[in-house]
Amino acid sequence: MSTISAASVNELRKRTDLPLMECKRALTEANGDLDKAVEILRSQFAKAISKRADNETAEGRIHVVVSGETAVMVEMQCESAPSAKNELFAKLAEDVAQAVLKDNPADVAALVALPAVKNRIEETVGLIREKMIVARFARLTGGVFGSYVHHDFMGGALIQCSGSASATSGEVLRDICAHVVAMKPPYFTPSEIPADIVEKEKAFILSQIQADPKNASKPANILEKMLDGKLKTWMAETVLTEQSMANAAKYPNTTISQALQKAGLTLTKVVRYKVGVA
Repeated sequence: MSTISAASVNELRKRTDLPLMECKRALTEANGDLDKAVEILRSQFAKAISKRADNETAEGRIHVVVSGETAVMVEMQCESAPSAKNELFAKLAEDVAQAVLKDNPADVAALVALPAVKNRIEETVGLIREKMIVARFARLTGGVFGSYVHHDFMGGALIQCSGSASATSGEVLRDICAHVVAMKPPYFTPSEIPADIVEKEKAFILSQIQADPKNASKPANILEKMLDGKLKTWMAETVLTEQSMANAAKYPNTTISQALQKAGLTLTKVVRYKVGVA
């Protein structure tokens, strides 16, 4: 058996960030071969992932990267809040997002099958000792992008618009993304609402109007205006583009659609992620 030098152990530690004793053990098993020792440690990382296969991943972080005409948002999950805030896990989320940006995988299965991504996950699991998964990702191409990730990294939004970017559009889109994360609108545009949902809401509003004795003698055209007004109020509570900007001091009496129109943009896509929430 070859003698394992302290220099070799230190070199392996630099390459893997693992404790000295684990590095020495792997080098001993590999008879001093650094590359083989790295593979041994990676094998151990894979076993660590396997052992944690049934563990719950209720924590995590959202990461967004925008490069040119492509934007990516990734949700990574882990087991504990401290690990979600760990800089190693943050770097893993960044690297995974960059892989989505570069390789354009078809789905999560294709993404985690990429050797670089698989190795990065195994390495980070080996260092933090928790189960880590890529929960989902979105990759958008073309147009103007805005993004926002909440300070706890648990929620984020990515917006895609048609139009031309301006000196102020980036700030407006970031503020809209922050609005999306805070307000969680069920629909982003009126056209997204299924027709049957609109009809049910109209029927409900009309039944309320008709049930009010004060409206018994009002003509049909007045009742129709009341219905339209209440439906508009419902839309403002339900649809992103019809809502007033959450930062009213910065955007007084301004709806999302008005803010976009002023910026010369038209909303084409919104992606909202909350860690652990489908």
